[in-house]
Amino acid sequence: MSKTEVEVWDGPVRIMHWLLALTVAAAWFTRERLGPLHEWLGYAALVIVALRIVWGFAGSRYSRFAQFLRAPRATLRYLREVVTGRAPRHLGHNPLGGWMILALLSCLAALGLTGWLATTDWLWGYAWLAELHAGLGWTLIALVCLHVAGVLFSSWQHRENLVAAMLSGRKATRDDDVS
Repeated sequence: MSKTEVEVWDGPVRIMHWLLALTVAAAWFTRERLGPLHEWLGYAALVIVALRIVWGFAGSRYSRFAQFLRAPRATLRYLREVVTGRAPRHLGHNPLGGWMILALLSCLAALGLTGWLATTDWLWGYAWLAELHAGLGWTLIALVCLHVAGVLFSSWQHRENLVAAMLSGRKATRDDDVS
C-alpha cells in the first residue's frame, strides 16, 4: 500500500468548515436569549454558506461540488456497499458525504433566510415563520448528528481519522482509493 500524503481539503474549506461549526453551535446556544448576538451569528453563518457555495464552484479539486456530488443511482449503490461492508474508500468526500454537505448547506441557508425574514417589517411576528425557523433548527441538529455519525463510521470502516484530516487537510493515499 502506498503511504503518500496529499492535500485533500484546502485551507478555505477547513476554515469555513470549523467556523461554520462554531457559529452554528454558538447560534444554537443563544437561540432563547441574547437576540442580537443570535441574529449576528445567523448572518455570519449565511456569509460562510455563501462563500462555501462560491468555493464549491471555484475552489480546489476536492472542494468542488462537481468532484463529490454523485447521481442518486450512484449514491444508492454506495449506500448498499456501506451496508454490506464493501464501500470503497474515497480520497475526498464519498457520495453520501457529498449529499450531506448539500443538505447541511441548504438547511443552513433556509435557516438563515427564515431568521432574517422574521426580522423584517413584512413578516415580523408571524407564528408560522417562527415555527418554520425552529423546525429548521431542529432539522439542522439532526443533520449534524448524522454528519458526525457518518464521519465516525467512515473513520472506523476505513481505519482513518477523518477529523484529523479535516484539521490538517491531508490524507494518506492508498492503492484502492476512489478519487
